[in-house]
Amino acid sequence: MLVPRERLQEVETIAKAVAEASTIGDPFEETTRLGPLVSDVQRDRVRGYIQNGVDEGAKLVAGGPEQPDELPTGYFVKPTVFSEVKPDMTIAQEEIFGPVLSIIPYDSEDEAAEIANDTIYGLAGGVWSDDSEHAKQFARRLRTGQVEINGATFNPLAPFGGYKQSGHGRELGPFGLDEFFEVKAIQL
Repeated sequence: MLVPRERLQEVETIAKAVAEASTIGDPFEETTRLGPLVSDVQRDRVRGYIQNGVDEGAKLVAGGPEQPDELPTGYFVKPTVFSEVKPDMTIAQEEIFGPVLSIIPYDSEDEAAEIANDTIYGLAGGVWSDDSEHAKQFARRLRTGQVEINGATFNPLAPFGGYKQSGHGRELGPFGLDEFFEVKAIQL
């Protein structure tokens, strides 16, 4: 999550409150907001990333690599929030696939675009602004397969796929159908 440096403390406070209010547990319970990861391998992988964030000097705002106290067994990971993450840190460069938020401050929109695009991945991104036209302009600068503006609802009919090492080609919609064609060019 890239945030203007002048709003960093405000975002940290909100992210910490949300993480700490997230109920971890059995996904079939109505009060649960975060279930287990898929396996012990993935749990250990995500916890390793969290420990790596601590070791590389990111500010731990909430969570951490330890097993949740209330769930001594299972593939659970605490919702974890880091702040003051530097763009070259592992937690900023890798797809973690776990409940980990890395907050990266920026000083200008050009810097934000540079940070967002300076990764080998590019599946999806999001832009928040009170000016939707400005948000669309910024979204066009992102090297991602999809960009949601102001938390837009995922559209299952829109082409889905990423840039760079987040995949090539698209699924869904007319672009997804193109994947099934074999095109031949014949010259005379």
